[in-house]
Amino acid sequence: QLFRQEGTCYQQAKRVLHTAVPDQLHGRERETGIIRQFLREHVRGHRPGSLYISGAPGTGKTACLSRVLLDCKDELTGSKTIVLNCMSLSSPASIFPAMAQELGLPGGTSREGVRRLEKQLTAKGPMILLVLDELDQLESKGQDVLYTLFEWPQLPGSRLVLVGLANALDLTDRSLARLAARPAGSPQLLHFPPYSREQLTAILTERLGQVAGDPVLDAAALQFCARKVSAVSGDARKALDVCRRAVEVVELEVRSQTLLKPLPSGE
Repeated sequence: QLFRQEGTCYQQAKRVLHTAVPDQLHGRERETGIIRQFLREHVRGHRPGSLYISGAPGTGKTACLSRVLLDCKDELTGSKTIVLNCMSLSSPASIFPAMAQELGLPGGTSREGVRRLEKQLTAKGPMILLVLDELDQLESKGQDVLYTLFEWPQLPGSRLVLVGLANALDLTDRSLARLAARPAGSPQLLHFPPYSREQLTAILTERLGQVAGDPVLDAAALQFCARKVSAVSGDARKALDVCRRAVEVVELEVRSQTLLKPLPSGE
């Protein structure tokens, strides 16, 4: 009972240091606003288009987009939202049957299957928001898959709004240069820079501030962690992992001290 009481704060600290989508994203107000504005202009405004979001791992790309989709759930009512992680696909061309399944169409990677999708995306109906995480997994010989996806919003009568997320900053220049030759062909670009030391400190402080009682980790320790992580990668997930591991180490020390504590004399 004594250990359970002492250990409660450590359990709470580990919970708040998880990498799930938080209610508030520190240091990403600008990016969140751009994504929200894009969705309002294109999905609610019935204007097909595409947005390419780039940034190194742990810079908040997926978290920001997930937060906006949650916040704008009511605004997106009436449209169809499809979210796919391209890491789970067996090949780049597998994106087409995966989309067909989400739209209730027969699958298949054949040209006929792609044409069927194209016909569906240009037929009358609600806007379709397609979110593709880990987009660079769709790179292929000739980039046919990526070109097909990014050309769909430009088709006459298209109702597709495409949002792609990937690590590479130059994916559009390197793999989709042909799109720039068309009027309004290139996707809108949004880059997420690495988190700074100050931003990482704010993220860690805000998370651990949710734990009741005395601070579990010293403020100087949080700043040290933020400084080290920002110098290497600016990866918020790495900073959260480091702090969570530190809490686990302290928790084990407290457990061993509690279990080995001698009983008061006379008991």
